[in-house]
Amino acid sequence: MESKEMQKSETGSAETKEQKREEETARREEIKEMGTLRLEEGKSRHRIQLLTIIGEIEGHEAVSGNTKATKYEHLLPKLAEAEDSDETEGILILLNTLGGDVEAGLAIAEMIASLSKPTVSLVLGGSHSIGGPLAVSADYSFIVPSGTMIIHPVRSNGMFIGVYQSYRNMERTQDRITGFIANHSRISQKRLEELMLDPTELVKDVGTLLEGEDAVREGLIDEVGGISQALNKLHEMIDERKKSM
Repeated sequence: MESKEMQKSETGSAETKEQKREEETARREEIKEMGTLRLEEGKSRHRIQLLTIIGEIEGHEAVSGNTKATKYEHLLPKLAEAEDSDETEGILILLNTLGGDVEAGLAIAEMIASLSKPTVSLVLGGSHSIGGPLAVSADYSFIVPSGTMIIHPVRSNGMFIGVYQSYRNMERTQDRITGFIANHSRISQKRLEELMLDPTELVKDVGTLLEGEDAVREGLIDEVGGISQALNKLHEMIDERKKSM
């Protein structure tokens, strides 16, 4: 009897180890392919979904194979899954992007802004161009002291068939971007436009580069801080949400 029980125990232990190995492999693959990770072993044991927006925001056209990119067709389903899952209590978004496709960036930003789960963003390195709406789309935003944000007018490449019509289209797209940022931060649309058209900040271009404290001072980002502050804030928001339910 004891021998059989020992065999069962050893079999169960082996199965548990194999299951843990498979889970660890799946976690590593998810980080490698999607830049996502579930955090659930930390303080208060809140179940947090970590998402990363890194490199260029890829839209309908694929970027070159040597360019780091965030694919919106990967991120949108992940956000929908997090919203629908009882296993996710909050979402932490890490950003280090030079910008990219405007429509894809706005789609991701609108998706984040419409989530019912608490969200916190953290700008690491930079969140430039269409990275601006992505950074402010969360319920609360942080930027590291050395982080930067570049605000500039909408650009377009290629041949223009109708110059006036093309200009009007770009102007309307720019209004959508500035309107979104103003609605999800403490900066006004007018001030954003002033920063976008500043000819003194950037070489060979108009726009403004804001470092960490400058971005907070302008009302674009809520607070200067790092991963510790961002996680603490998200845990607080999750606790507040639970109390109100």
